Amino acid sequence: MNNPKPLDYLLLGTLSLIWASAFFNIKIATYSFGPVTIAFFRIFLGAIPVVLLCLAKRIKIEAFSKDWLWFASIGFINLVIPFFLIAYGVQKVQSNLAAILMATTPLSATILAHFFTENEKFNWFKSVGILIGFSGIVFLFSDKVLINTENILYALAILLGSTCYVIGGILTLKISKKKNENVTASILIWGSIIVFPISMFFEQPWNLSPSLDSMIALLYLGVFPTGVAWLLRFHILKNNGVVFQSQVAFLIPIFGVILGYIFLNELITSKVIVSLLLVILGIYLVKTSNKIKVTSV
Repeated sequence: MNNPKPLDYLLLGTLSLIWASAFFNIKIATYSFGPVTIAFFRIFLGAIPVVLLCLAKRIKIEAFSKDWLWFASIGFINLVIPFFLIAYGVQKVQSNLAAILMATTPLSATILAHFFTENEKFNWFKSVGILIGFSGIVFLFSDKVLINTENILYALAILLGSTCYVIGGILTLKISKKKNENVTASILIWGSIIVFPISMFFEQPWNLSPSLDSMIALLYLGVFPTGVAWLLRFHILKNNGVVFQSQVAFLIPIFGVILGYIFLNELITSKVIVSLLLVILGIYLVKTSNKIKVTSV
């Protein structure tokens, strides 16, 4: 892999900013659209640039091959469910809290990878990192100003969404020998197929009178955080590798909190700051443990 250059760091920051911007745009989209409809348009619009990339690079899309069930399952677990749960959750939870809750994905991944993969076992650094990271989430839930009996289930839905990302990632290992672009295009296609009838039946979006802000937010969600961000991710992975790209985990919750404050004037309490720092520290320890030799637990 190439040594990162200033442009690579700029692209990494751009990717983090795009993904972080999804949270406040989801919040705006929920003002007019239901969570299933938001999930559909995110997946459908996001599929377009990825499919076009595959066509341009002459990469075969295997969505309807013998592995179609894998693609459909991953599309449902890794896209449909979390996109729905996040949109459902931010109806009653600030977008900046959603960014912090979703930042626990690397921590959940470490736990599940210990049980379901061969080479990703716990060690002391990982264990401490997980405890610190999730202590930040517990501390966040103690903030009765922002999370209370009226919205705690919505916050838990977002946490469940982050876990679905991890489960989908583990399932993707079963088809890891296939090209990244092919896998992404295939699961986006199946995600669109699965969620479309659900949206039409339960939310009947044709009866809505959405605001211009919500329509722009929904269009943005599909094109940028779901479509363009994946293309940018491919570029970074190809040129700088997975370790460099994984640093977005530190930047997304920071940008998410800042953007929620700028665009939605969301409240930032001292507990939000402390929770954010604990989660980032936990992620740092988990990721650092992969670079050094430490005793397994």
